[in-house]
Amino acid sequence: MSTWKEHKFSEIVEIIKDGYQPDGVTVLNYIGLDNIEQETLRLNSIGKSTDVTSNKFKFKANDVLFGKLRCYFRKVVKPDFDGICSTDIWVCRAKKGFNQNFLFYFLANWDFVNTADSGEGGTRMPRADWEFLKNTVWNTPDLHTQTIIAFILSNLDDKIDLLHRQNKTLEQLAETLFKQWFFEENKSEIIVPLNDYVNCINGVSYKSSELNPSNTALVSLKSFNRYGGFNLDGFKDFTGRYKEQQIVLEGDLVVAHTDITQEADVIGNPALIISSPKHETLVISMDMIKVVPKEDWISKEFLYFLMRSREFKHHCLGCANGTTVLHLSKIATPSFEFAKPEKEKVIAFTQQAKKLVNKIFINHKELYNLISLRDTLLPKLMNGEIKVDMAE
Repeated sequence: MSTWKEHKFSEIVEIIKDGYQPDGVTVLNYIGLDNIEQETLRLNSIGKSTDVTSNKFKFKANDVLFGKLRCYFRKVVKPDFDGICSTDIWVCRAKKGFNQNFLFYFLANWDFVNTADSGEGGTRMPRADWEFLKNTVWNTPDLHTQTIIAFILSNLDDKIDLLHRQNKTLEQLAETLFKQWFFEENKSEIIVPLNDYVNCINGVSYKSSELNPSNTALVSLKSFNRYGGFNLDGFKDFTGRYKEQQIVLEGDLVVAHTDITQEADVIGNPALIISSPKHETLVISMDMIKVVPKEDWISKEFLYFLMRSREFKHHCLGCANGTTVLHLSKIATPSFEFAKPEKEKVIAFTQQAKKLVNKIFINHKELYNLISLRDTLLPKLMNGEIKVDMAE
């Protein structure tokens, strides 16, 4: 039978502050606040840092990293490599009697996040305050029960990880085929503007007062993943007015026209809409456009992979303006030029790409269910509402 006891936070976790001492030669994996997301660690290799400044902390594989600035409080990752990170990230290790994997889920639980939020320090840049948190008291299970809880949640995360990797592989297959057919083997010397093949529809401008519980949702800027693809967390309940042409269905193509990231990771990114399990109607926001083919044989799949190209991204960056917030001009997408494609090749590519894209959509629906299950179980397991007593 499991035993639960009260512990101060300082008895559960050790905060590691091993400073990075640069030698001008060593190249290490670097994690900053912008990429402290588990999905980023799963799907993308972390950039190498040759920065010789010493204002960084060292971490080891399996350490738990917690972004201590308020807007990053639930950005918790557990890398499988050694490296360095921003000093705005806590490097956490479980103390004796506590499981490191359990610590990862403990810090990701909303109970801890909300507590960190309630005791934050600072004004301009509020952040988690160790002096406050170290004395907070938590009811935690014995080590054996911690291990079981971590195993259950890790098992779900492994399944989520597998589906993410499958989707990445499927998209890479279609992207490789597209590049081969329409870049490497396309000998056409005729250059055409995208405007010959598509219409672009602007999204709806909205007020925060229109973001209320509803069966209708806005597809927001958060719907665009930094490294391509669609994010189901980007929907916002919406009760405002919109035009019929601003409605999108699963498989429709949209392009991000606004960006608030420091590295312009999102602007110009295309995405194929995935339907929301919670909403009946989806409407695009002013931060994007909907791209509609003018010809039946020009498919959304063809256009999507065309816009996934470096050429389209570079074109969009050249059309962007702004400092803190980037915006694309209205002519950015229609003015993009490319080698005229053969109709027969586009049709043949579409037949193959549709199969891969449809499988990605199916995987996304399963991902949504698994993520919902994990997020439902997490707080219940952490507070003992769900018992997990098992024989050793």
